[in-house]
Amino acid sequence: MFAVEVYAAVRHFVFIEGNSRREAARVFGLSRETVSKMCRFSLPPGYTRTKPVKKPKLGVLLPVIDAILEADRTAPSKHGIRPSGSSSDCATSTVMPAV
Repeated sequence: MFAVEVYAAVRHFVFIEGNSRREAARVFGLSRETVSKMCRFSLPPGYTRTKPVKKPKLGVLLPVIDAILEADRTAPSKHGIRPSGSSSDCATSTVMPAV
């Protein structure tokens, strides 16, 4: 992967200075296909996967896991009101009684 500075230098050499892509490949020591890609994209394109990641062991359980997480997200808190402050303050702090 090439740095953004190299992309900028190649694009400046081709578009601003008006040199050919073949000349840019020779000057920068890159292949003509690489120079062509640098001219096509203003920033280096990130890595993209061609296929989704296979999950042979976990794949069948993903719907179950998603259902559990959604249930936890929508369920009310089981702990109620918590005292404020650190653990040393718990003895002196007032806690509302459970109703």
